[in-house]
Amino acid sequence: MNNWKIDKLLAGETIISKEPGNSMLPLIKSKQPVRLAPTTWTEVAVGDIVFCKVHGRCFTHLVKAKNEAQGVQIGNNKGHINGWTKQVYGRVVEVL
Repeated sequence: MNNWKIDKLLAGETIISKEPGNSMLPLIKSKQPVRLAPTTWTEVAVGDIVFCKVHGRCFTHLVKAKNEAQGVQIGNNKGHINGWTKQVYGRVVEVL
């Protein structure tokens, strides 16, 4: 089963997303809407906030590092690292 957000981003659509949780405070509050524009892991930079899948789970988290072989390292704004992925679908272009 695919995630509707992934489907729309892969189709080239910009979407509004709201996710629960406080791991991105103070950058993004729990359930605060953000505008996601389609992107890939090769187009993002360290410090960008991206919508991605790491170990089968979807996150809107920070790009902490970038590596040609592994993709991008994803983590929250509290110091936790989720892991490496090349499954990056959207980049936060606006916090609403």
